[in-house]
Amino acid sequence: MPWTKFIAGNQDYPSEVQEISDDLRKITYSEAIREALDQALAHDERVFIMGQGVDDPGGVFGATLNLHKKYGSIRVFDTPLSENALTGIAIGSALAGMRPFYCHNRPDFLLLTMDQIVNHASKWSYMFGGTAQVPLVIWSVTARGWGSAAQHSQALQGLFMHIPGLKLVMPSTPYDAKGLIISSIADNNPVIILEHRWLFKQTGYVPEEIYSVPLGKGIVRRQGADVTIVAVSYMTMEALRAAEKLASAGISAEVIDLRTLKPLDEEIILNSLQKTGRLVIADTGWKTGGISAEIAAIVSEKGFDFLKKPIKRIACRDVPTPASYILEEEFYPDINDLVSAVMELV
Repeated sequence: MPWTKFIAGNQDYPSEVQEISDDLRKITYSEAIREALDQALAHDERVFIMGQGVDDPGGVFGATLNLHKKYGSIRVFDTPLSENALTGIAIGSALAGMRPFYCHNRPDFLLLTMDQIVNHASKWSYMFGGTAQVPLVIWSVTARGWGSAAQHSQALQGLFMHIPGLKLVMPSTPYDAKGLIISSIADNNPVIILEHRWLFKQTGYVPEEIYSVPLGKGIVRRQGADVTIVAVSYMTMEALRAAEKLASAGISAEVIDLRTLKPLDEEIILNSLQKTGRLVIADTGWKTGGISAEIAAIVSEKGFDFLKKPIKRIACRDVPTPASYILEEEFYPDINDLVSAVMELV
């Protein structure tokens, strides 16, 4: 069945419901992902799910739970520990007209697939003048967990944002998790989706029917006048908590959730900055050469005259991720880092 109506995004539902009444349907983040995949499989027989543990009793943190029972092992199946080869198979199936959804439990092992992603998936359409398409989604769960440490919790969005031909998605709410998955499956380009592990138990409003959220469009989660906080993925939650705390001190913070990093919604950032004159960028990845650096560069090129104060960047320290709980508390940025950065600006 055609995916055309889902490519631009379905705006029948708001992406942000300020006041969620009791009669609105609410489900968890992981349930929203599973529902999106269920509906995509039902909508188009070309869609299939592959990946390590997709048919396990836990269903990759609940995201693929029991889908193999409903659609069979031909369309939802486990894969061996051979990430590079299996990514090549997924790319080949996409080139042949299928719409694969490849689940990786952790993005650390996407490094083994970089040849396929960077040298093949991202370039086929360009090299063949648009006659070849790679409608492939690579989905992975990133960041903080239970002491997952240096080789199981890396936030690698900065690497993927650097590659032309890839789209990069990082939602923060159950509503957007479902809608952006539908848009990603509908898109004819390779899309990387990085989900933050700490979001999976979050509950939010999600319509039951199939819908999409447009790629490349951020959203203002909270209106403000004194400072703009541009947040990525889970840092949106920390930014909203920080904004609430800052409000008690008489500081009005505007919170922007980027939702997709490539394409990046530059307009929403610049429009907010023009109003507030102050900018804090909050990312879940490393600081050097990362998302915050790219956004800061864009602002310096296109919105320098709006700035009243230098840009502040909140991101992970440039060291491998520690395993100790105490060291994790120090390593990962949170509400306190955001509040301190805003107080310095205001």
